[in-house]
Amino acid sequence: MMIKKGKAAGLLLSMIAISSMVFGQQKDYPIQPVAFTSVHVNDKFWEPKMEVNANVTIPYVLAQCKKNGRMDNFLRAGKQLDGDKLSEFPFDDTDVYKAIEGASYAMQNKKNPKLDRYIDTLIGIIGAAQEPDGYLYTFRTVHAKKPHEWIGDKRWVNEEILSHELYDCGHLYEAAVAHYQATGKRTLLNIAIKNADLLVKTFGPGKIEEYPGHQIVEIGLSKMYRVTGNKQYLDLAKFFLDVRGPKGDVYNQANKKVVDQHEAEGHAVRAAYMYTGMADIAALTGDTKYLNAIDDIWSDVVNKKLYITGGIGATGAGEAFGDAYQLPNMSAYAETCAAIGNVYWNNRMFLLHGDSKYIDVLERTLYNGLLSGVSLSGDRFFYPNPLASMFQHQRSAWISCACCISNMTRFLPSLPGYVYAKNKNDLYVNLFMSNSSNIKLTSGNVNIVQQTDYPWKGLVDITVNPVKTTDFTLRIRIPGWAKQQPVPGNLYSFMDKTPLPVVIYVNGKATSFVTEKGYAVLKRNWKKGDKVSLALPLETEKVLANDKVKDDRGRFAFERGPIVYCLEGPDNRDSLVQNILVDKNAIAEANYKADLLNGVDVISIEGKSTKRQLNSDKLIETDQKVKAIPYYAWANRGPSEMTVWVPYEASAASPKPAPTIASTSTVTSSLKNVRMYGAIKDQYEPSSSGDTNYPYLHWWPAHNTNEFVQYNFNAAHTVSESKVYWYDDGPWGGCRIPVSYKILYLKDGQWVPVKNTSPYTVSKDNFNTVTFEPVNTTALKMEIQLPVDNSTGIHEWAVK
Repeated sequence: MMIKKGKAAGLLLSMIAISSMVFGQQKDYPIQPVAFTSVHVNDKFWEPKMEVNANVTIPYVLAQCKKNGRMDNFLRAGKQLDGDKLSEFPFDDTDVYKAIEGASYAMQNKKNPKLDRYIDTLIGIIGAAQEPDGYLYTFRTVHAKKPHEWIGDKRWVNEEILSHELYDCGHLYEAAVAHYQATGKRTLLNIAIKNADLLVKTFGPGKIEEYPGHQIVEIGLSKMYRVTGNKQYLDLAKFFLDVRGPKGDVYNQANKKVVDQHEAEGHAVRAAYMYTGMADIAALTGDTKYLNAIDDIWSDVVNKKLYITGGIGATGAGEAFGDAYQLPNMSAYAETCAAIGNVYWNNRMFLLHGDSKYIDVLERTLYNGLLSGVSLSGDRFFYPNPLASMFQHQRSAWISCACCISNMTRFLPSLPGYVYAKNKNDLYVNLFMSNSSNIKLTSGNVNIVQQTDYPWKGLVDITVNPVKTTDFTLRIRIPGWAKQQPVPGNLYSFMDKTPLPVVIYVNGKATSFVTEKGYAVLKRNWKKGDKVSLALPLETEKVLANDKVKDDRGRFAFERGPIVYCLEGPDNRDSLVQNILVDKNAIAEANYKADLLNGVDVISIEGKSTKRQLNSDKLIETDQKVKAIPYYAWANRGPSEMTVWVPYEASAASPKPAPTIASTSTVTSSLKNVRMYGAIKDQYEPSSSGDTNYPYLHWWPAHNTNEFVQYNFNAAHTVSESKVYWYDDGPWGGCRIPVSYKILYLKDGQWVPVKNTSPYTVSKDNFNTVTFEPVNTTALKMEIQLPVDNSTGIHEWAVK
């Protein structure tokens, strides 16, 4: 639909008038974000990433949505395409919505007529798929008589479990509001209003009294309320919070009423979206009963459940928060969507409380656990974001559950909306990146220009250009890392606690300042061209975790400003990093490498490589130069070893294996994923069958089949013993110990069963040893019968 320039301008003026009415007459956050539409980013670090998102990621995701059937879902629901074949998941519609949201933000940052026309066409297809009463959920519309097993035989009946109908609605609303704000067009907003009106008629006291299975509709309804002024949307968002619990599951935070929750539990993405919605609704209604809950939950996360990268969600079992201090590295889940949700939540907490500690967590997540979710090229992605790897992790071109991929498309172009905030005549500078912005304060309009090479350098220049000379207060965040506190609380600390000075210059002269809630407060009469320079002490720091985090004992992490670093194979000897040991008192240096990973600081330090030896517990140590790169940039050069936490105690190191028969063999298997092969001979003994701290080999989702794995020796060996440690992630995972197994050896080109002299045993949490009459052979095979309903895995397989 083409809209004339004058009409578009009129729509934008109407939007502003509606928004002013809502903000003027209703409660809201005491601090307001400066909209993304008012901030133009021209930063050396962030602008190229936003351009890659606009020019590569968004078109790529839209093309994948078409290729993988998501567009066809809408075409078939709108009877514009024959057939009834649908994509894989009932929530796949949301990938299209999120791509539209991202495209809308991107078009606001930089006009793109071709993309604008494509989005218009896409919105027309979505509108045609909407049912007459406003219902919009392609999986039911196409398969009304025989719906997908997740969604039940009637609308909403499985909403609290798996249908994701309200989840789809929430993402529709967010896309509609973003598209309206960016373009002034009401096409998608009208579709969203029609759908939201249906929800108002359907849900509430005396109607359907159910909560959303996957939270986000609460955020979407709050945004719809802001744009339209329709209080029914806000009331419904509040209802969805209040009807949740206490008889549901921990998994989706329905085991307690939301106001009675004081710890972060269950699915991390659902939780972060819910906490964000609680903050929105507390601000918009003035109902403070939610605040005690989310304040306590926030404290629980930052003190006990936050990764150094800002990631949340420790375990893949339920994609959930773990117990207090349960922060494994190799098996860290830390989903990209959860990182984005963590940014949303912490931004809302700042808007409520005005404390810089929330932006500290936001910034940490932004530069590390969130940015790692997309490759430098913009077309490869991480769903989980582990903090250690032994070749088993690799970015994906696409994932069948593509929520994280489409989430990245919408987040990055919205970044300008997180830089500044305001409260009447107070202007907050939260993030540091080169930009030009136009901000309306009580005393008048002011143009702010930031110039900086942050995060590589600590100098930030801020030029203040009020339309007229005027009084207002500039509040500049002093990051926690600049005050020797990497995160609020005591979960992490710097090894060197010596404070370094933070200096602020006004028009070239150093000035004293007071801090309030982590902000340097500069209250003065400002005139055009006034320049504030913030000099932050950017040093390479070693970070220690609270001793209660057992996985990080005897280790430190490198941090420089907001950037967390990691060791990665391509930068280190023999492409190995798990075997590295670094003295905690060794001195690190940082140098900028413009030709590496699109330009990064590289940390260098002296260390040692470690190696096991046969028949001795003493490690072989060899001096080597150790290098670290920013964590966000890892896995852009193929699969490799990686670690964030660097051992300084020998007990924490993972030495290179001793030269045993197994470790010097090559592996073949019925399993096609060769990246798992090395796991069974790495000599890392698990603490239990369910231990996921080191790699393991598994055949999931295969079950009730006969599989094999074999060692091809580097020379003929005489062997008489096999020891295998099974992987079993019950009761929630899909792997169990096998039904049975047997050992065979290669003789004259044929596989022959060994003659065992001890029984074959199959048990958990220990090595299963079988002895047999000695055989001289060049290969040994293990044949494994998988359980009827489960798969099987192997931690270690040793041969003597």
